[in-house]
Amino acid sequence: MDVKEKIEQGVQLYFDSMYESDPAKVREAFYPNAMITGYLETGLAEMTVDQFAKFVESQQPSPKENGEEILLEIVSMDIAGSTASVRVRDGYIGHVFLDTLSFLETNGEWKIYNKLFHVES
Repeated sequence: MDVKEKIEQGVQLYFDSMYESDPAKVREAFYPNAMITGYLETGLAEMTVDQFAKFVESQQPSPKENGEEILLEIVSMDIAGSTASVRVRDGYIGHVFLDTLSFLETNGEWKIYNKLFHVES
């Protein structure tokens, strides 16, 4: 499997974690010290991986159980050595997000080091 495929797998794991409301998958997709940051209607939102995992877990029933439509599109990917920046458009909890996911390779695994999100609609 090449680097691009490994990163695409990481993007899919990230999406599946939210779609299935699975906190274990959140923790698997993200580097432990990652931050999740962006603007919501209420202003700037900043979360640690644990806070994000708890938020994802709280979405019950899960989007998958609700039969929500899957929206996941890799808009762009830029790989530089052991780092990558991936722009992803995804549907989650009634919104369309444009996420910038910064990936870092450690021990042969590509993990999300930071997530910046923008609510498109």
